[in-house]
Amino acid sequence: MQQQQPQQNTTQQTGYYPQPPNVVTTKDSLYFADMLSWNLLAMKKAHFFASQCQDQDVVNAIEKAGQMHQRHYQKILTHLQGQTQMQQQQPLQ
Repeated sequence: MQQQQPQQNTTQQTGYYPQPPNVVTTKDSLYFADMLSWNLLAMKKAHFFASQCQDQDVVNAIEKAGQMHQRHYQKILTHLQGQTQMQQQQPLQ
């Protein structure tokens, strides 16, 4: 008799979740807080270093990097706000 291998979950194979889970764990929320902090710090550093430069090309490059981190920060917030709204709309079980 042959033993059958259990079928692997597609998330284990691809590392991709087609839809986010309905629950944000404490570990997830701490990681989100870290991501927000990292992007905020990068924005602040970019702004500071751009103000210290005299070469306009360097200033533009640093400001562009700071704007990228600002977009990431806003995108993370948007996802978190959407998750919060979804959780509030779901009935308690």
